[in-house]
Amino acid sequence: EGLTQRFHRVVALDFMGFGFSDKPRPHHYSIFEQASIVEGLVRHLGLHHQRINLLSHDYGDTVAQELLHRYEHNKTGSILINSLCLSNGGIFPETHYPRFIQKILKDGGLLSPIITRLMNFFFFSRGLGSVFGPYTQPSQAEYWDMWTAVRTNDGNLVVDSILQYINQRKKHRDRWVGALMSTSVPLHLIYGPLDPVNPHPEFLQLYKKVLPMSTVSVLDDHISHYPQLEDPTGFLNAYLNFINSF
Repeated sequence: EGLTQRFHRVVALDFMGFGFSDKPRPHHYSIFEQASIVEGLVRHLGLHHQRINLLSHDYGDTVAQELLHRYEHNKTGSILINSLCLSNGGIFPETHYPRFIQKILKDGGLLSPIITRLMNFFFFSRGLGSVFGPYTQPSQAEYWDMWTAVRTNDGNLVVDSILQYINQRKKHRDRWVGALMSTSVPLHLIYGPLDPVNPHPEFLQLYKKVLPMSTVSVLDDHISHYPQLEDPTGFLNAYLNFINSF
């Protein structure tokens, strides 16, 4: 709600394979395709001549990096990026520590389809809870909402395919980190420091070293991987402070 009060228009999307979007299988899910879908959506909404502020998280960070690369290289159909705000994502493969189940699913070969079929609410909620802070755990109702979104269109059966983005981050590191290093677009990071996937201080030290021109907001010590859910007010204030700074 805070975003809609500040901006003329706010667009929130489910990527393909996520939420209530289509979840085709078998399918080669790629960051490049997701970026093209975002560009297509922007054109579809008639916003391709508008300058857009991108606000991203985790998987979305990587999609935003690809969109930034295309924008900086004047690729046909690229969206006009006014600013980019990242949050708790594996921007650097070398400081990204996927959860054990993610490693198994992305590299499990013939085991992966079996594991995705065995996945249930108990294992899902246990795994997800481990990347929330101790004081900001989702309620049972929220866990069920998330699980319902995952299960929609049999989304649990494509998790292993989607997780290939972790390998794509390694393969295309120079392209995607390079986009952040060379951009003239205002850049910001909102970071929950208790994140076990992108741990403090290792991740933040590398971020500040590689991207010294970016501004950073570090939330309270107990905020973990999902700062927008764990501290929505702090997250919103940090974002609006960034937006109002240029």
